[in-house]
Amino acid sequence: MIGWLQGELADPWQQDKRCGLLVVCQGVGYEVQVSPRQWQRLPAPGQPLALHIHQVVREDGWILYGFGERHERDLFRELVAVSGVGPQMALGLLGCLEPGELVQAIVQADLRRLCQAPGVGKRTAERLAVELRTRLQQRFLGQLPGEREGDRALALASPRLQDDQREEVQLTLSALGYEALEVHRALRAVAAEVGAQESEGWPAEEWIRACLRWLSQQVA
Repeated sequence: MIGWLQGELADPWQQDKRCGLLVVCQGVGYEVQVSPRQWQRLPAPGQPLALHIHQVVREDGWILYGFGERHERDLFRELVAVSGVGPQMALGLLGCLEPGELVQAIVQADLRRLCQAPGVGKRTAERLAVELRTRLQQRFLGQLPGEREGDRALALASPRLQDDQREEVQLTLSALGYEALEVHRALRAVAAEVGAQESEGWPAEEWIRACLRWLSQQVA
């Protein structure tokens, strides 16, 4: 399997929403697809170029996807492991958001930010948040460029609710039309804004009011 290419940049191209290039290594040109963000950062043709590679082997040929940093390739591999997320969608996500921003959006279940990427609908965004939230938080959060301190605090915030309190908050907000991921993000946001000590001991009614205030401030 090809995991790394180092050579010279040749023939960068764009076709519809796809971006790619040739990496010429000792007289052999390897066609590699990259994200729009990576394509915009390419050096001039003929200049040295090195890329971390994810290789896909199919019956009709091999496809190479290139990334300037290893963590971008690792994040790409996490994305395409989710059902319904193909390589082009994963490249679109990486092209729309910096790696740190993308991890934060998934961990926080920020569906609006995820849906900014081409081809990503609400259901896909929900699936990304549900399947990857815990794994990405453990593996990447706080380690990638592009993260904002306030967003990181929100992602790490852990609301201190008893199980019966959490269930009451979720049931009440669900009855008002909010989805589970929205409730989850509201709880984390309130915990980050108020602080663990101040919110400790809150009754469920106080959590509900605080979550409703936060949810009402979000842009539709």
